[in-house]
Amino acid sequence: MRVLSGIQPSGELHLGNYFGAIRQYVRMQEEHDCFFFVANYHALTSLRDAPRLRTLSLSCAADYLALGLDPHRATIFLQSDLPEVTELTWLLDTVTPMGLLQRCHAYKEKIEQGLPSDHGLFAYPVLMAADILIHQSQLVPVGQDQKQHVEVCRDIAERFNGIYGEVFRLPEPYVLSEVAIVPGTDGRKMSKSYGNTLGLFEPEKALKAKIMSIQTDSTPVEAPKDPDKCKLFALFSLLASAEEKAEIERRYRAGGIGYGEVKKRLLALMLEYFREARERRKELEGDEATVRKALALGAEKARASARPTLQAARASVGL
Repeated sequence: MRVLSGIQPSGELHLGNYFGAIRQYVRMQEEHDCFFFVANYHALTSLRDAPRLRTLSLSCAADYLALGLDPHRATIFLQSDLPEVTELTWLLDTVTPMGLLQRCHAYKEKIEQGLPSDHGLFAYPVLMAADILIHQSQLVPVGQDQKQHVEVCRDIAERFNGIYGEVFRLPEPYVLSEVAIVPGTDGRKMSKSYGNTLGLFEPEKALKAKIMSIQTDSTPVEAPKDPDKCKLFALFSLLASAEEKAEIERRYRAGGIGYGEVKKRLLALMLEYFREARERRKELEGDEATVRKALALGAEKARASARPTLQAARASVGL
């Protein structure tokens, strides 16, 4: 099946990106026709520093490769290498009801976070719909809290098809339910916009400082603790073996374990879990040509996929 998903290069990839999406991407590329892109057009709603955007876009692509995405199994590309997607966005804009966009919870959340209320942020779902529809995608991997994005895309496609004829396939959300929301260092959902992330490839010293700063309560070492309510334990559980998880859970409930001990173990587990990926990522830092070659290959495949859909959409509206 045709699968499409993307991640914004608005900051370094983190633990939430991996367990919430990329780990599943790596598996899906073995079974499906996968398109995974670096969403640098989308990043313009929050990142307005041209050199940093260029750096982070290449960095995100290198992260994809280091974590196991294969440019010969999946199509890996920069969103900005597809000018077709921006033209399709305008065609979709002309049929998208204002009320549909006003109901989008992501827009409301971003405004609450203090981002400027500009048209790019408001119309973000239309660009997202174009990303999905231009490749006639069948499955869109999302977290449970992101299903609305695909529902909006379907609404836009249905409206376009209803006016101009059957141009777009309606995609289905593929809910990545293996892992609940990954908590950040402050207890909220791990997110680059919150600044509470644990980066997959950041230096060990910086990673240690972040892990040791994870917010916990003041329960003393000797007192029992509830692992079900502890965000630190939730992070630890992502990386620990079933046996170690069970043992630490037992010690939580019995008392006698401090949060500092768990934080140190979390650091060790994270470094070990991503050891090979971190080594590969370090190699790619000195091999930009390999990253650009993978993106060029992906852009060629993505444009070949996009052109027929855009041509059909143009013809249907009379262009």
